[in-house]
Amino acid sequence: MSSIKMFEKPLGMRDTFPQIFEKVEAVRNTGRDFLCRRGYEFIKTPAVEYFDTVGKASAIANAHLFKLVDGQGNTLVLRPDMTTPIARIATSKLLKEMIPIRLAYFASVFRAQEAEGGRPAEFDQMGIELIGDNSVFADAEVIVTAMELLKQFGLAKFKVTIGHAGILNCILQDYTESIEQQNILRTLLVQRNYVGFEEAVESFDLPKTKSDALLQFIEEAMNLNEIQDIEKYVRKNDALEYMQQLAKLLEIADLADYVAFDFTLSSHMSYYTGMLFEVFAIGSGFPLGNGGRYDGLLEVFGSKVGATGFSIRVDRLLETLNGQSDERQEATVVLFEDEQFEEALAEVQTLRAAGKQATLQLRSSLVDEAAFLAHFTEVVIVGQEDVDGE
Repeated sequence: MSSIKMFEKPLGMRDTFPQIFEKVEAVRNTGRDFLCRRGYEFIKTPAVEYFDTVGKASAIANAHLFKLVDGQGNTLVLRPDMTTPIARIATSKLLKEMIPIRLAYFASVFRAQEAEGGRPAEFDQMGIELIGDNSVFADAEVIVTAMELLKQFGLAKFKVTIGHAGILNCILQDYTESIEQQNILRTLLVQRNYVGFEEAVESFDLPKTKSDALLQFIEEAMNLNEIQDIEKYVRKNDALEYMQQLAKLLEIADLADYVAFDFTLSSHMSYYTGMLFEVFAIGSGFPLGNGGRYDGLLEVFGSKVGATGFSIRVDRLLETLNGQSDERQEATVVLFEDEQFEEALAEVQTLRAAGKQATLQLRSSLVDEAAFLAHFTEVVIVGQEDVDGE
């Protein structure tokens, strides 16, 4: 085993440098203001939770959990998502005080990586949870809030793909002949392996009517022009009516152009039991965010209430915003010699009082003056005329 070098980081961990840090903070502040105006209250949960509670209830695979042991011998985990800890808090206290509740968060989550593949083991999420409302209006509110939040960040072109776990489960049950076959096909859909789906269907030796229906479904269900087009694959049920209502609500909100229905959509987050969705935008090859209804998760913590929400991956959001917010912030540096400190201090205090970003710097301490000054838009040298930064 090779020794760890002093500058190395644990697998999947990243350093955040000043420029990116400021962009993340801008996202945090914009999102916080936006969500607070819509009645969502921000919450913070511990970075460490018990494995036997949040760890087991989370939909994150056991191999991707960061595990620790405390002084009493209890197994702990770094929080792998935010929905599960918030469900714990809601059921233990908040739902006893008010229902429904609207909560928001901006936090880091942790997913252990088994091999270096460019995926982060820690990343920031911003999201909301609407707990205690099982109506279609709550799902519509969550989707609309996600869309309007993206617009607030400056995204004009994005797509929200919506499916329903119940409808997909119904189709898989009707056209396969075992739970094992259903699980195989569902796993392939989570992986977006549509070729593998077709190959699996052909290997099952199903009756021709069933195999033909599944193969036709996989071709058509990703690009439905009308939600009614799915009716030929699924018997009429409450989930289908629910999605028809949801489509009408999004049309009323004048957001139908941003929506596509995909009933092949499936998530590795197994607690999604109803409507689920993903958000895509140019600039990122992965979903910016996802969400959906997870009524069953609250039952794990002893509360039988409806819940729905979404989260946005901040790192992927920044990829899509690349170039949109790269304007250089105006900043002034005031340079002085030893005997000029009092005059320089007065100068920098005047600039700060005027609301400007200003830095005070002794000239003789500069190692590389040219490189240092390149970070500023204006340079003030005490006793000389001002010069612009490069």
